[in-house]
Amino acid sequence: MQRAMLLLIMLATMLGMKAQTDDEYLMEVGGGLGIMGYLGDYNNMLTRDLQPMMTVFVRRNLNAYMALRLDASIGTLKGNERDVRTIYPSSSASPYHFSNKLTDVCLMYEYNFWPYGTGKDYYGAKRLTPFLFVGVGGTYASGDGTNVFTANIPIGVGLKYKIGTRVNAGIAWAMHFAMSDKLDGRKDPYGITSSGIFKNKDCYSALQLTLSYSFMPKCTTCNKDIK
Repeated sequence: MQRAMLLLIMLATMLGMKAQTDDEYLMEVGGGLGIMGYLGDYNNMLTRDLQPMMTVFVRRNLNAYMALRLDASIGTLKGNERDVRTIYPSSSASPYHFSNKLTDVCLMYEYNFWPYGTGKDYYGAKRLTPFLFVGVGGTYASGDGTNVFTANIPIGVGLKYKIGTRVNAGIAWAMHFAMSDKLDGRKDPYGITSSGIFKNKDCYSALQLTLSYSFMPKCTTCNKDIK
């Protein structure tokens, strides 16, 4: 009888501990809303001509510190020759302006400053953590008869917060360095040939708020993922 009681107590204790332990989720799916801005020959200010953008993404959590994220975003790049003081050889009485639709797909590596989680799925994990990210992607811009596809390198910083066991919120800012000077529809208005992977190329910034849902609980007995 005593052995049976002891066994029941041990079983209840184990079940109680399991109920209080959150699963560690391997995947997230979510979306974001924000603003983006063009930087190039026809704009040299981060806060000028900002346009709305939206993103959907999937994140694979490698461990509490690292993750891979695949983003797909759409937005608009806008600029006007009136906004710059430079007089280009191609300048005319009618200043050049553009409003091009942009589609961006990027694969990024994220690194959290602190282990990210509820604190129950990973010892010492924090609900709030800043993070850095860098990646590689492709950009397609179209407008006024101009279609451009080019690679880009996104580099950024962010802050993520675990609202609940499965719900995550975040804010992130990134600069996308394109490999082309034609996102604005014109290549090198100076008319001077330049060389170098980033020299005289267009870029764009993106600031957005995100919300994601975690799924695919980690198999706690498999021990296949590195903590």
